[in-house]
Amino acid sequence: MATKTHRTAAHPAVLPVRALNRATLDRQLLLHRSPMSAKDAVAHLVGLQAQNTKPPYFQLYARLADFDPAELSALMEAREVVRIVTLRSTLHTHTADDALTLRPLVQAARERELKGFRRGLEGVDLERLATVAEELVRERPRPVGELRGELLAHWPEADPLALTAAARCLLPLVQVTPRGLWGRSGQVALTTVEHWLGRPAAPVGELDATVLRYLGAFGPASVMDFQSWAGLTRTKEVFERLRPGLLTFRDERGVELFDLPDAPRPDPDTPAPPRFLPEFDNVLLGHADRARVIPEVNKGRNGKGNQTYGSVLVDGFLDALWRVDREGGTAILTVQPLRKASRAQRTEITEEAARMLAVLTDAEDHDIRFGAFLDFGD
Repeated sequence: MATKTHRTAAHPAVLPVRALNRATLDRQLLLHRSPMSAKDAVAHLVGLQAQNTKPPYFQLYARLADFDPAELSALMEAREVVRIVTLRSTLHTHTADDALTLRPLVQAARERELKGFRRGLEGVDLERLATVAEELVRERPRPVGELRGELLAHWPEADPLALTAAARCLLPLVQVTPRGLWGRSGQVALTTVEHWLGRPAAPVGELDATVLRYLGAFGPASVMDFQSWAGLTRTKEVFERLRPGLLTFRDERGVELFDLPDAPRPDPDTPAPPRFLPEFDNVLLGHADRARVIPEVNKGRNGKGNQTYGSVLVDGFLDALWRVDREGGTAILTVQPLRKASRAQRTEITEEAARMLAVLTDAEDHDIRFGAFLDFGD
């Protein structure tokens, strides 16, 4: 049953947190596992956060029925999906089409990022740096250290880290395979997305289509939510241009939310099964206001310092952490509840964990435990 709301043009309906939660879970394929293909899911979600190599596989397992990690790996090997820095200046797994179109849309933000390295780039002609770096990585994919050394030969007085950061900001660099393939390893080696895919990037267009896709995967959402997700600023005029074709709501704090008219907004009481999410999952980072998934009491509690752990959604909200350790041939998954779980919830969590381990580990045995591995000092 859809969320019951009453609205007028002057007084948009208010969507409580649980309504936003269930709508977002549905768009994120986390309320019910989807039968869509891995490639279609990567496109629907507008990419997968991918600082590390394994999280995209765990993200898709949590969302797709009968997911086989070999499917995503084969797409990477066939160059139908790639690993590239795009949204929020972080590494994402995107379809080839999105890699060619999304990176140009966020290029201005990448160039603004360069300001943080300006002291290490004194005397460096950035236009020439981009030309030199592109020639190097088009000749053959270059490991980061090798690229840094080649650039340092041209600008010996510059900061080495700033040189490679500048190349990453100025050029649409992809991490080539075997990096990111399932069950294999490889150092980071870079070339341009156009060279890797053998076709040019699409011309930069208006953000309208990207905003609509974002709402389809993360909505209902505010202007600030979109800007936080994309790493962009000053996009209010895009929403104003699209307003006639969108629905508007308010959250409980009075913030205006936009949504697609035909997008699902399930009943807030719709059951939400437990889901194991990797660190930096899309749904945890897709909004400026993350209360729709992360309760205020658990804000900032999915890690400590520089270490971030996996998150467990319980009844749709982040309510536990998880990690996997290996002892010989046994994969030990430890769940740390952030509040006391009921016996039924512990059973559901254990069953979901067992299914995940059977697909995403090659361990001979699995052991699922509840316990504390992170001390919050409270």
